[in-house]
Amino acid sequence: MHSLHFPEPFKHDHAPIKNVNTIVDEQLTIGQRASDWIAQNIGSWWFISIQSLVLFTWGLLNVTAWVRHWDPYPFILMNLVLSMQAAYTAPMIMMSQNRQATRDRLEAHNDYLINTKAETEIRAILDNLAAQNQMLSELHRRFDQLSSEQSILAADVPSERPAG
Repeated sequence: MHSLHFPEPFKHDHAPIKNVNTIVDEQLTIGQRASDWIAQNIGSWWFISIQSLVLFTWGLLNVTAWVRHWDPYPFILMNLVLSMQAAYTAPMIMMSQNRQATRDRLEAHNDYLINTKAETEIRAILDNLAAQNQMLSELHRRFDQLSSEQSILAADVPSERPAG
C-alpha cells in the first residue's frame, strides 16, 4: 500500500521585518535633519509666497524711497542676497536628495529581502497544498476501492427477508 507523506513543517527562522524609515530617521545627524527641513520648506508654496512678499517689499521700499535707498534700482544687493541664498540652498537640497536616494536603495533592498522570505513561505504553502492534494486523491482512490469491495461483498451475501 502507498505511504502518504507530508512535507516537514515550515520553520519561520527569519528576523522580524524592520521599518527602514524608522531606522534611517534614528541615524540622522543634525546636518541631515537641517538639509531635509530646508528641502521640505524651500520646496513649498509657503516659502515661495513669503519670498515673493519680501522681494516685493524690498523693491517697493527702494523704488518709492519711503525708507532711505539701501539698494537703489537695479537692486544689486538683492541680486547678491538671492545669489548667496541659491549658492547655499542648492547644495543643501542636493544633500537631502542624496540621502533620500540612499533611503530608497535601503527600502528597495528591504523589499527584496521581504519578497524573498515571502517567496520561500509561499513555496512551503504550495508544497503543503500539493501534498494535501495527493493525500485527498489517495484517500478518494481508497474510498472508491473500499466502496467497490463493499458492493461485491453485499452482492455475494444473500439478502435475508423477514418472514411475513
